[in-house]
Amino acid sequence: MTKLDRRNRLCFGLGTIGRDMFYSMESMYLLFFLTEVKNLDDAMLALVGGVLTALRILDAFNDPITGVIIDNTHTRWGKFKPWMVVGAVVSSLCMLMMFADLPLGGGAYVAVFAASYILWDIFYGVNDIAYWTQLPALSVDQRQRESMGAFARICANVGMYAVVVGILPVTGALTEAFGGDGQRAWFVLAVIVCAVMVGFQMITVFGVKETRSFREEESTSLRDMVKVLFGNDQLMWTIVSMALFMIGYCTTTSFGTYYFKYAYGDENMYSVFAGVLGVSQLAALAVFPRVSARISRKKLYSIATALVAAGYVVFFFAPVNMIPIAAAGVLLFVGQAFIQTLMLMFLADTVEYGQWKLGKRNDSVTFSIQPLINKLGAAIATGVVTLTLIVSGINRAESAADVTAQGLMMMKAAMMALPLLAIAAGYLVYLKKYRIDEEMYRKIVGELKDRGDIR
Repeated sequence: MTKLDRRNRLCFGLGTIGRDMFYSMESMYLLFFLTEVKNLDDAMLALVGGVLTALRILDAFNDPITGVIIDNTHTRWGKFKPWMVVGAVVSSLCMLMMFADLPLGGGAYVAVFAASYILWDIFYGVNDIAYWTQLPALSVDQRQRESMGAFARICANVGMYAVVVGILPVTGALTEAFGGDGQRAWFVLAVIVCAVMVGFQMITVFGVKETRSFREEESTSLRDMVKVLFGNDQLMWTIVSMALFMIGYCTTTSFGTYYFKYAYGDENMYSVFAGVLGVSQLAALAVFPRVSARISRKKLYSIATALVAAGYVVFFFAPVNMIPIAAAGVLLFVGQAFIQTLMLMFLADTVEYGQWKLGKRNDSVTFSIQPLINKLGAAIATGVVTLTLIVSGINRAESAADVTAQGLMMMKAAMMALPLLAIAAGYLVYLKKYRIDEEMYRKIVGELKDRGDIR
């Protein structure tokens, strides 16, 4: 790895620490903020939850158009960095509106909240697509990509677990400092997270240097976008597999705080559990490049899926005791860390596959699929969690003692059984349909170099 590659790996990876703090606060805790801090009743929760689900699904299909716009961008700073900055700043302003203590109620609150949310979703998508599209643009070497991608996932997990581990203790301390004003506490934390998001993105903007070793291509039209998405069969199967995985992953993580408050009976233990998971995922990501160098991606995906399945089974049947629950979490999240990194590599490799098959590279259109999938996964997870909280009676409960055994079983089934089925289905799709193995990828890159598409 050259000095430039090491610099790019460092600056690219560090940029997502703040991004994942930012995204985790919204995707995992916005609903918790609405139910436990703003204390929305069942009717308002159903309305807001429905709005969130619908807007996430609708906006997800805007992402490929965003990819076209980025692919067609030509500036002295490249095509990715300007959109990273715009997306980071605008989405941060929108997040502050969502966590602000607005003097509104009923329909007015829902309208302002919905407008803030859809703009947040659009501009975070702009930033996300521009950020991750840089990865295949930095190297076409699979091992270098794995090294850069694994380090970026490590940084992403540092950011995510900084929020997951710290959010309840920090908001609790701030609430006490503000005389019991929980809404003000959450807003102050949102301000801090938004500042960290923008700050770490500047590391990538000013630190990463693109090699730009690809042939200049004509502008991409909307018709070309459709051709890229539906003409690239390996991209389509990757979409299906990733979507099933993300539905399961987002659903499980969205239930985390509710599980420890209403099933375990001690929400403070959530931070301890999250700390165990964070160390497990970081360890898995740290060894990923070495493991993938010795084991084929197909075999590694099979092992990771088996770990996830074992984790869900142990978690579902575990007694209310931290030791078996933590053991289940380690199995589950080590496997998920491997799968998420593999998915990123699969998606990156479909860029060269599409260029080889269709004659155009279209990095951003291809990587627009990642936020699309994340939004669909989060949308379905929001719908499942909202419906479960209302039907099980958890939203009306004050503590674990107020939840029935039937309600708890309903939450566990939605949190563990349904996600396991989705993740297993995604693995089967990959097994049957994805065919860009290491040998095929080397062949593709060799032919692209012979054609002059890669210099």
